Amino acid sequence: RLAMLFWNVNNFLISENHHMSKTIKVALAGAGAFGIKHLDGIKNIDGVEVVSLISRELEKTKEVAAKYGIGHVTTNLEDSLALPEVDAVILCTPTQMHAAQSIACLKAGKHVQVEIPLADSWRDAESVVSLAKQKGLVAMCGHTRRFNPSHQYVHNKVKAGEFNIQQMDVQTYFFRRTNMNALGQARSWTDHLLWHHAAHTVDLFAYQAGSPIVKANAVQGPIHPTLGIAMDMSIQLKAANGAICTLSLSFNNDGPLGTYFRYIGDNATYLARYDDLFTGKEEQIDVSKVAVSMNGIELQDREFFSAIKEGREPNSSVAQVLPCYKVLHELELQLNAA
Repeated sequence: RLAMLFWNVNNFLISENHHMSKTIKVALAGAGAFGIKHLDGIKNIDGVEVVSLISRELEKTKEVAAKYGIGHVTTNLEDSLALPEVDAVILCTPTQMHAAQSIACLKAGKHVQVEIPLADSWRDAESVVSLAKQKGLVAMCGHTRRFNPSHQYVHNKVKAGEFNIQQMDVQTYFFRRTNMNALGQARSWTDHLLWHHAAHTVDLFAYQAGSPIVKANAVQGPIHPTLGIAMDMSIQLKAANGAICTLSLSFNNDGPLGTYFRYIGDNATYLARYDDLFTGKEEQIDVSKVAVSMNGIELQDREFFSAIKEGREPNSSVAQVLPCYKVLHELELQLNAA
């Protein structure tokens, strides 16, 4: 009997270990500029294989799939969700589809990582979070700034009690007078300053300050006649602990592109440009040892897959980022009333 018990325990342990070490099979939706960043990141991660690629244009999708050795290609997410071997899905699709597709993945029993933003409405964001909770699956949103080594360095300083943020000053500037993606190709959808680009900073501010946002104001410039969105916006935030944030956003900026962060603290100033970090006097800080990679997207994907393997909530889970979407919702109401 004892031998039988040992045999059962041993077999259980073997099967558990086997389960932990099995390759995670992934479907990736959206083979555009961002989807390719994920494919490049995943190449560096052991125990993960992209088995299905979904995108709108079949021929282009086949080309990308061939380059990355992906066997299954489709233009329909449902086809990939029907594959029993698919464990997890990464969504790099247009903003307007994020919430509905995240819900479809969770209903199909798949773990999901959706690129920022989680949704373009508060109601949709809430729906994703409640379903993820109900299903007990890993559901994560690509708030990449939490993972960039430059921002992780500042986060570690705050956590260690060595730095307190007094103000964050952030400029998010693009030149998008026509509707182009990061590769300079025409977009099939319209990007959004508030629900997409502001989401990065609204979440990062609360995360870095370690304090919820209690006050938020916004003003916007004229609405673009054909794109139907504001091309310029200014946002002010205040956290419960007194830290403040000023965020300027533009699609009209014909100059250096991307986002530039200035952290003003009680004893230091840090300037962050994507994965690079500088002191307030422009001296570069070595952030190469902060994490296993210098690539924020790869680090984000590593967190997603680790959370699946370890059966835990990931950093940047949909539940953790939900307060950010509440703030965006309130800002939208404010802008619409103005």
